[in-house]
Amino acid sequence: MQPPHFDPRKLWPAIERQTAHALQCGALQPIDTVQTVIESDGVRFIVRQVSSLTRKDQQRVQARKLQTEKRVAVNPFLPYEPDLFVADISGTHLALLNKFNVIDHHLLIVTREFRRQEALLDLADFEALMRCMAGFDGVGFYNSGPEAGASQPHKHLQIVPLPLGDSELPVPVEPLLAQAFGAGPVGRVPGLPFRHAFARLALDDAPPDAAAHTALACYRALLDAAGIGAGEVDGEPCHATPYNLLVTRRWMLLVPRSMERVEGVSVNALGFAGSLFVRDAAHLELIERLGPMNVLRRVACPSAS
Repeated sequence: MQPPHFDPRKLWPAIERQTAHALQCGALQPIDTVQTVIESDGVRFIVRQVSSLTRKDQQRVQARKLQTEKRVAVNPFLPYEPDLFVADISGTHLALLNKFNVIDHHLLIVTREFRRQEALLDLADFEALMRCMAGFDGVGFYNSGPEAGASQPHKHLQIVPLPLGDSELPVPVEPLLAQAFGAGPVGRVPGLPFRHAFARLALDDAPPDAAAHTALACYRALLDAAGIGAGEVDGEPCHATPYNLLVTRRWMLLVPRSMERVEGVSVNALGFAGSLFVRDAAHLELIERLGPMNVLRRVACPSAS
């Protein structure tokens, strides 16, 4: 398939237009939340308590039932809902609205053909991500599999606009990232008490496709520094250790994962940006008692030192 023409300047208007349409026809089903700020280890974490996850839970139950009965993989991206379609990004990727969004204008960057969510990212993935990030200021992220918070097996990156919430900073964890150090391009952040790899980027003035090459090289360096490792699954390069990836035009952070949740609280990549989600008041109390940074430490991997 020949790559379609994609103009980043038209992406945000397309997101707003499609959001209005999808809300009107019921294809988009936002999940209402109440936001709390919890200070922990120098970070003002945004914790959203959702009012209801019933619709999303029902969809998951129905999908699992169908998969069990028919013994086929259920994939919401093949075919995707036309009412959620935003743009053709490239010959390999398209942009969809996240059906059950907690953050407004949450965009999914989905491969046109089935690829495993455990697959390592490649140049085409970063080309799609950087083209979207040229359209608006956001944080891109990748949950590399179920242990890293991914809810779908079909390869997809995600991007949400900044700021992440009612916070003084676009990304709550950035005060810690400002303290990063390292002898080479890859460094570490003293305030993050778990294994990770961090790098600064300067992509604001770079054309999207050039930025993609820079981002891919950075990503591969972070994989090596974090000791992720790789192996082949059905001929496709996949990670040996699950991880989360956060990407902005200014920095990239990669965090290996040891588990998906702590005492019922699920954590995905946005947790390491300083944004957590809980289902009810009991889980909010749990986050307050344990401390958000300790929750992240428990789902991540121990530091090497």
